[in-house]
Amino acid sequence: MRRLFGTDGVRGVANTYPMTTEIAMQIGRGIAFQVKDMKHGHRIVIGKDTRLSCYMLENALAAGICSMGVDVLLCGPLPTPGIAFITTSMRADAGVVISASHNPFQDNGIKIFSRDGFKLPDEKEADIEDLIFSQKMAALRPVADEVGKAARIEDARGRYIVFLKNTFPRSYTLDGFHIVLDCANGATYGVAPHVFEELGAKVTRIGVEPDGKNINHECGALYPQLMADKVKKLGADLGIALDGDGDRVIVADEKGNIINGDHIMAVCAAELISRKKLKKKTLVATVMSNMGLEQAMERMGGKLVRSQVGDRYVVEMMRQQHYSFGGEQSGHLIFLEHNTTGDGILAALQLLAIMIKRRKPLSELACIMESFPQVLKNVRTAKKIDLGQVPNFHDTVKSMERKLGNEGRILVRHSGTEPVVRVMLEGKNQDTIDAMADELCQLIRKFD
Repeated sequence: MRRLFGTDGVRGVANTYPMTTEIAMQIGRGIAFQVKDMKHGHRIVIGKDTRLSCYMLENALAAGICSMGVDVLLCGPLPTPGIAFITTSMRADAGVVISASHNPFQDNGIKIFSRDGFKLPDEKEADIEDLIFSQKMAALRPVADEVGKAARIEDARGRYIVFLKNTFPRSYTLDGFHIVLDCANGATYGVAPHVFEELGAKVTRIGVEPDGKNINHECGALYPQLMADKVKKLGADLGIALDGDGDRVIVADEKGNIINGDHIMAVCAAELISRKKLKKKTLVATVMSNMGLEQAMERMGGKLVRSQVGDRYVVEMMRQQHYSFGGEQSGHLIFLEHNTTGDGILAALQLLAIMIKRRKPLSELACIMESFPQVLKNVRTAKKIDLGQVPNFHDTVKSMERKLGNEGRILVRHSGTEPVVRVMLEGKNQDTIDAMADELCQLIRKFD
C-alpha cells in the first residue's frame, strides 16, 4: 500500500498532510539518501511552478537534501520538462518539481526525476516512503563541512529556451504566424512567449501574469475556450494552451476549433510514419484515447497500443518496447527523440513544423482523425471506494457493453491523484452514452 506517492508523485492540498513542509523535508532527505555516494559530492535540481505554496515547499525540500550532505541547484519557476532537461544537462543525480500540474493553486505536489531525466520508478518511490516511515535516516546526519549547500542556476530559463528552439528545424521560421498563447499563469510564462517570438511568430499572450493564486484559473489547457475564442476573434493561425507546469498542450485551429491530444497525436504520427521515424509504426496512448485514433492509425498502416492512464506509464511502455512517440488525450505528448517526458511547448513546435512542411492549416491536418462521441464524467467521493461493492454496478456495466457492442466502450477508473471516480464512455450516439454515463455516476453517488 502506497502511503505518499500516487500516479504522479505526491499531491494534495498544500500545508495539509501529505503536502506539508515536514513531509517535504523528509522527501528531500530520502531522495538525497538514495543518490548519495561517499566517494564524491552530488547535486539535485529543484524547480517549481508559480503557486504561492511553492516557496515554503522549495525551502523545506532544499533543507532536507542539504541535511543529508547533498547540494541543491535551484531553478525557480520552470516547466516540468525543463527540469527533466536541466537534470540531464547538468549531470545532476536527480530532479525535483514542485507542482500540482493542472490542479488549482491551493493544491501542490512533488514529483521526482532520476538522473536520466525519466520519472522515478515506482520501486524507488516506495524506497523513499520506507526511508521516511521507518526512521532509517534518523541517525544519518552529516555535520560540519559534510552538509550540503544550495546555489541558484541563474540562466535555467535561457538554457531551456535554447534547447526548445533546437528541436525546431533550423531551416524553418515562424515568420508570418500569429499565435495566441495561453500560459495558464503557470511555469511556462517566462519561457514559452520567448520561444515562439524568437522563432519569428507574432504572439498574443494570455495567462502570463502569475500572482501565486491564479495558476490554471479559467485559463490554460484545462480551459482552452478562452484561447480558442481569441484565435477566432483575431484571425490568428493557431492557438496554444499550456497547463500550469507546461507538460501538456491543447491547441485551436485557425477557425477556433479546439484540438485535443488525440488529434495532435494523429497528425504527428502520420508525419513520423511518412518520414519512417515512428519506431515499429506504433503510437502509445492510454485507455482514455478515442477509438477514432485507433482507426486513424490503422488507415496510416500503423497501430496503437494502450497503457494505463498517466504519462509516466506511457513513457514506461515506450522505453520497454522501444517505441518513440506517445501521449494522452489530455495533451501530454512525449517525443523520446527530444525529451524524456511530456512537453507542451516542444509538442507545439513539432506541430508547427508539420504545418510549415505540408503548407496546410491545422483545420485541414486535423481531419486525419474523426472522433467517436465521448463523454467523461467525474464523481467526487468522500474516500476511495471499492467499485465491486457498489450494488448492481458491474452488472449494469456489462449490460451497457452488450448494447454498445464493437461500436463503443466503457472505462471506469479511480483518479491517481484525488478521491474521484472517472466514468468514460464512447459510442456512435451521444445521447445514448450520456444517459449511460449518468446512470453509472448515479449508482456511485448513491453508494458513497
